[in-house]
Amino acid sequence: MTNQELNELKNRFVAKGAATPTAQFAERAENAEIWDADGHRWIDFAGGIGVLNLGHRHPKIVAAVEAQLKKVMHTSAAVISYAPYVELCQKLCERTPVRGPERKAMLVNTGAEALENAVKIARAATGRSGIITFDGAFHGRTMMTLAMTGKVLPYKNDFGPMPGDVFRAPFPNPIHGVSEEASLEAIRTLFKTDIAPHRTAAIVIEPVQGEGGFYIASPEYLQALRALCDEHGILLIADEVQSGFARTGKLFALEHSGIEADILTTAKSLANGMPLSAVVGTAAVMDASGPNSLGGTYSGNPLACAAALAVIETIEEENILARSEQMGRMLAERFGVWEARFEHVAHGRQLGAMAAFELVDADGKPDPAATSALCARAREKGLILLSCGFYGNAVRILVPLTVSSEVLEEGLSIIEASLETLG
Repeated sequence: MTNQELNELKNRFVAKGAATPTAQFAERAENAEIWDADGHRWIDFAGGIGVLNLGHRHPKIVAAVEAQLKKVMHTSAAVISYAPYVELCQKLCERTPVRGPERKAMLVNTGAEALENAVKIARAATGRSGIITFDGAFHGRTMMTLAMTGKVLPYKNDFGPMPGDVFRAPFPNPIHGVSEEASLEAIRTLFKTDIAPHRTAAIVIEPVQGEGGFYIASPEYLQALRALCDEHGILLIADEVQSGFARTGKLFALEHSGIEADILTTAKSLANGMPLSAVVGTAAVMDASGPNSLGGTYSGNPLACAAALAVIETIEEENILARSEQMGRMLAERFGVWEARFEHVAHGRQLGAMAAFELVDADGKPDPAATSALCARAREKGLILLSCGFYGNAVRILVPLTVSSEVLEEGLSIIEASLETLG
């Protein structure tokens, strides 16, 4: 079927709230390239929204899924378990920066599910109910994670009221006038005005905000947050759904800070395209809830677990962490060139290859209209590019880390050519 024919079906049968506004349909994909139903080629700088750190259809991961498919496709881990589930939990516990020495993990399907379960576990472990998150945070689209998400449009607007006992502090963001001390002081103020520390189960933070704009929490801030949690017996939950699995030059972004969380959630590139997420935490915390209190019908599907085991092997065998660092340095250099050349480009930033820049107006204020125009013009030239951010003016780079140098340069040149058309 052609793009036009598929669009007609989409408009007729797919709910508007779930339908992408784009008019192209992916027919096949390889590494950092996609070909649509009409045969047009696209360079993919979105990576399925951070899901494809190892690219489309990595041969090792495809082979692992095919091999598992010949053994067991589904049983439900709640009925009878299987080796890939426990093997993956072992590898995650060995590699995840959570407090030990004993750690445990559980598997679900999506980032939102992982956050939902992290909250359940934190409440069970502490006997407290309060959850503190941050402005600009994105934790998912389920009701609890919507309450935790710090951005109304397009996520929360139509779906209130939200679950209670969720409170929000400003994320440290010097670009927008929020110092680290101001953010910490806001949490201390919350303890006086909204939720007492002895009622607070957890503080949930993205070490690098994803949808919120790729803003990076400094090691010093995360260390101070860890100390604040310890002072009051509060669990620290690190949401690494987007920042995990090699995007920042470490397996997890939290590793840059030198601290450990009590609970860490991961998803997206964990299984590089297969639906899988994980909650990893201190064993005593993870075991706080009763038997059969966690999980779900499809949680930790055998095919997804096989893919994730192959992802971990590939990251190590192909030295993907070093590649992420190398790409990050190259992107930072390119952002610097654009900032010098284009007056509307500002605030380039990166941690490893988790990189973004912003478009601003003549007064230096966020310019979401120009950002939208840039992404549209890039798409006209064959590049899939995503914006994000609290103000809608950040352009994020989520190209697969396995992209060839030639395709990466082609994509960056399209961005540059598109910037030239903005005037």
